[in-house]
Amino acid sequence: MTRDKLVFAGGMLIAAGILLIIMARFKIPFLLGRLPGDFLIKRPNMTVYIPLATSILVSVVISVILYFFSRR
Repeated sequence: MTRDKLVFAGGMLIAAGILLIIMARFKIPFLLGRLPGDFLIKRPNMTVYIPLATSILVSVVISVILYFFSRR
């Protein structure tokens, strides 16, 4: 990767982090993590969360973004 792409990727990560902080501060619901297909198992002494649908969605989005950046 060239330096420009790395700087851009870092800027996007910073922007995403700032967006998440703003959403949390203003109590804007963040839908990732509550998709159908995300499993939550609650037991008296244990809670297990398996974000299957969220992981698949994030993987597809990242794959599409990387596909467009890798094209020449």
